[in-house]
Amino acid sequence: MANIVVVGAQWGDEGKGKVIDLLSQYADIIARFQGGHNAGHTVYIKNKKYVLHSIPTGILHPKKTCIIGNGVVIDPAALIHEMEELKGQGAEITPHNLRISKRAHLIMPYNKSFDLEREKKRGEGKIGTTGRGIGPSYEDKAARSGLCIGDLLSEKNLQENIRNALSEKNFLLKNYFNSSGFSTEELFEQYNGYRDKLKNYLTDTSIMINQAIAEGKNILCEGAQGAMLDIDHGTYPFVTSSNCISAQACLGLGFGPQSIDGVLGVSKAYITRVGNGPFPTELHDETGKHIRQKGQEFGATTGRPRRCGWFDAVVLKYAIRINGFKTIALTKLDVLDSLKSLKICTGYKWKGEILREFPYETEILEKSTPVYEDVKGWETKTQGTQSYEDLPQKTKDYINRLRDLLEIDISIISTGYQREETIIMKDSLLDQWLHLSEM
Repeated sequence: MANIVVVGAQWGDEGKGKVIDLLSQYADIIARFQGGHNAGHTVYIKNKKYVLHSIPTGILHPKKTCIIGNGVVIDPAALIHEMEELKGQGAEITPHNLRISKRAHLIMPYNKSFDLEREKKRGEGKIGTTGRGIGPSYEDKAARSGLCIGDLLSEKNLQENIRNALSEKNFLLKNYFNSSGFSTEELFEQYNGYRDKLKNYLTDTSIMINQAIAEGKNILCEGAQGAMLDIDHGTYPFVTSSNCISAQACLGLGFGPQSIDGVLGVSKAYITRVGNGPFPTELHDETGKHIRQKGQEFGATTGRPRRCGWFDAVVLKYAIRINGFKTIALTKLDVLDSLKSLKICTGYKWKGEILREFPYETEILEKSTPVYEDVKGWETKTQGTQSYEDLPQKTKDYINRLRDLLEIDISIISTGYQREETIIMKDSLLDQWLHLSEM
């Protein structure tokens, strides 16, 4: 296997968990490089459901090493809870197979307060965050006032950094938000208590990854959220607070770009979005409700219903450009099984002009009209199909049309939740990366 980066190609929730779980069997190290516990990667193994938030999906595979990189922000309480929950489901989690970068930043209780209070003040203009403090934690990181998880190893540094942070945070909470502040002593006691449970997991993960690369081991880099939620390239300000695109793998893990052999994008056969922000192909009718129910489009982390829409080729072509995707995994194809007709968005009509490139302007995205291409549905069950040859011809026509529009290789087709409900295309780039034809 090559060193591969896996990134969401839409607004997140594309089924990266299943794809990463599938590929983890071919990797030596699975490394998460950005985001916080607002991510929710859902995996089904033999009808058993696992939901991961901060821990890499590869933890469900024995004899694999998982890394939480420096680009991730960590809520220690949430991480410990996730570890215990997964252990209760039979997963092995020890300092031998899970390593955490000392440079990963902490999510503090005041970060959560800022997150929630800001959303209240925004009113109808709220962004739609999960309220878990991820954005404010990244804000502190950029302002050089954040705390790293490595600070847990020094009582002196931990207490001093909390005290310094609260001198500003408490003033703003009390005087701007009219909210309660925090006690240095209470926060120190709380976070100091996480040390014993986490200290053996902490290390310099950049050294680990670079040593592994030098030894010829295979790295699977796991992204969270999706390209359209990237802080620089997404639908700002309705985005997450980290870089979700493939280039962040190097920054969030600490290795050079020359070591990346390929980038795999993950896209649904339709499209969804959680939270506020422009969504050109959103469906407000019965078809949208049908897709939501059939696809169980509810957030793994929050339970929020996802907004559903037709496949948007303009979004995908943009994601391909900014990520350097060489191939994509197409997920949830089976959700469309019962629909008589489908639509594919190929452009946006704005003031008499047809736009083929994704625009920066939020106003255009909100007020333009999608230009659709009609495609016949297959009205036949595809769930569980494991061979491309066994798909209905109309299903193949839909996949081939997407391939032609996107001008990209499609290497994985997911036809259900389970690991085995997957088609890996022969002679695809992924086939070549994994050397499957030689096995």
